[in-house]
Amino acid sequence: MSSPQRLQKILASAGVASRRRSEELILAGRVSVNGQVVRELGAKADPAHDAIEVDGTPLPSQTDKVYYALNKPTGYITSVTDPKGRRTVMALAPEVPGLHPVGRLDYDTSGLLLLTNDGDLTLAMTHPRYGVPKTYDALVEGHPTERILQRLRDGLRLEDGYTASAKVVALGTEGDQSRVRITIHEGRNRQVRRMFAAIGHPVVRLKRLSVGTVSIEGIALGGYRPLTPQEVVELKQQTGHEEGQP
Repeated sequence: MSSPQRLQKILASAGVASRRRSEELILAGRVSVNGQVVRELGAKADPAHDAIEVDGTPLPSQTDKVYYALNKPTGYITSVTDPKGRRTVMALAPEVPGLHPVGRLDYDTSGLLLLTNDGDLTLAMTHPRYGVPKTYDALVEGHPTERILQRLRDGLRLEDGYTASAKVVALGTEGDQSRVRITIHEGRNRQVRRMFAAIGHPVVRLKRLSVGTVSIEGIALGGYRPLTPQEVVELKQQTGHEEGQP
């Protein structure tokens, strides 16, 4: 016999959205239980017996959890929908109930983006506490010296505080530009671009190569592949879900 749970947890577990996004849906009055709109985050319901709807659509039945790696091209919004009508990454993804991007990847940044209908893992992956490493290949203006790159490794001050230490490797030059590989453990908005701008070498082109142990290698631009069971287990381990299985 099931027991009442917080409404946002039910939505996330059903793959509607991440738990944080589910809270926004509740506050916006888009969720109802047994015909009554619910706007309180502390509200509970029993998914086995209560009629739960989002925007008038009944909550989907328990969906198998799926996990994908997508090679995002530039020119796509990392969102399920966009009120301005711009292309979203969902146009490139398989049609799975509740599927959504894990975190963000800028409109003008390409590379690895994870997608899942596992709201609990999404919440953990985007929580700053866990610091899942993300590696990028950046083409930047000019030729930063090792002394300048050391500032990125040590952490530098941005408008929203100091960055954590980063792993930085110079890959060579291309005319009056340079390629640099950087690994960060944070997820601030446009962080890599702001870090390079802060050292006087703005980003010209940016591509995310990996998230945790998941790599973009072998995925065509605009294509996707399911994560392996081992990759899912490793992501859950990195976010404190060691007991979780795909």
